[in-house]
Amino acid sequence: MTPQPAPSVRVQADDFDVAHEQALLTQGRRDIGALVSFVGLCRDEDGALEALELEHYPGMAEAEISRVAVEALERWPLQGLTVIHRFGQIRPGEQIVLVLTAARHRADAFAAAEFLMDYLKNRAPFWKKERRAGGAPGDWISAKSEDDSAAERWR
Repeated sequence: MTPQPAPSVRVQADDFDVAHEQALLTQGRRDIGALVSFVGLCRDEDGALEALELEHYPGMAEAEISRVAVEALERWPLQGLTVIHRFGQIRPGEQIVLVLTAARHRADAFAAAEFLMDYLKNRAPFWKKERRAGGAPGDWISAKSEDDSAAERWR
């Protein structure tokens, strides 16, 4: 039996290079038949948003995301897994999150990526505050009911 790969999980302020991360995950591998990439971007909310401010508890966020990444590796036969989540001030159009799942078959890679994104969108220990254009006061962002519903299907 092939040993379970260790997930690569990073929480960082700096942007990431998707092609570089894909190459790191697949370099020298011939057993991967599917690589699913998801990149979440900051929207401008029809011009009303200047930036998102993402906060987290260092150490706790990485540990919790790693726990869920290991769960994904236990649920699906993956060859590799990368999750990168940014924090700090992120402007519209900038990347926020990257999920890469590598598997022998696409169905496993897609399902694992969707599972991870449903978790990250709904339950990851990040707090988001809107920075409104023109200096208008921003609000803390709450989880949406549709995000809760999406996460429920994995229970």
